[in-house]
Amino acid sequence: MAAGFARQKDVKNVTPPKRVAAIHDLSGFGKCSLTEILPILAASGIECSALPTAVLSTHTGGFSGFTYRDLTQDMPAMARHWKNIGVRFDAIYTGFLGSEDQIQIVSDIIDLLGDEDGLVLIDPVMGDEGNLYQTYTPAMARGVARLCGKADVIVPNLTEAAFLLDEPYREGPYDHAYIQGVARRLCALGPKKVVLTGVYYREDELGAATLDSQTDEFSFYSQKAVPGFYHGTGDIFSSVLLCGLLNGLSLPAAAALAVDFTHNCIQRTYEASIDQRFGVLFEQAIPRLIQRFGLFPSTDPQSR
Repeated sequence: MAAGFARQKDVKNVTPPKRVAAIHDLSGFGKCSLTEILPILAASGIECSALPTAVLSTHTGGFSGFTYRDLTQDMPAMARHWKNIGVRFDAIYTGFLGSEDQIQIVSDIIDLLGDEDGLVLIDPVMGDEGNLYQTYTPAMARGVARLCGKADVIVPNLTEAAFLLDEPYREGPYDHAYIQGVARRLCALGPKKVVLTGVYYREDELGAATLDSQTDEFSFYSQKAVPGFYHGTGDIFSSVLLCGLLNGLSLPAAAALAVDFTHNCIQRTYEASIDQRFGVLFEQAIPRLIQRFGLFPSTDPQSR
């Protein structure tokens, strides 16, 4: 039999994949946003339709002289075309937004393309280490807070949580009461579920806390902290979290999967002594997702 043809027993019981509209920027180099999201979703058996907010030569962390093409004017037309041809999405997934105008555009796109049974996951990518990114303003942070009211799940770090709540940023280590309070105040903005990243109760750990406002279930899961600051890990975490949820995992289980996968990517990069600006070695961890969701047996010994 020709190698290009699958045996019949390999294609039995195939169902159409779930489909995600990913509204993110595209950085050609540096491993973040869509260059991570597309392969991660594909490895989890999920179809990804990309709606880019901007195209950059690299991400903005640690690089200078990067190119930037704003696609704000293209976003509504792309979404309307998808609507006109009858494309249905199981989830809408948003991340870094390049302007205040894009916040309202994304809100309109959620109204246009959102499905009654679908999931809206918003990663409010605005800042880190207590500061907003240079392209964000307090007015944009307030706009993103309003946008989060349309989400089923939001995935802020502790910096972004502080700006969403208009509260002072607090450095860790944290305590359970503080993290639970932040999560509950975030749920009061409108989302049903909150996943807080960058949470640690001890200096040697780093993880995520989850709160489901409908059940009041709170969870926390962590891994051993790895030295350094690694670009693109927030996008990896949120993407794996979404994959877990769309594949039927509970919120705590999906968050734990995302913590483990992100930690594995960081650990590989740390051991390889890669320039941290260049992103993490997530490609080598992809077999873990393929095996986890039963798409193909993994050949990666670290995934067993």
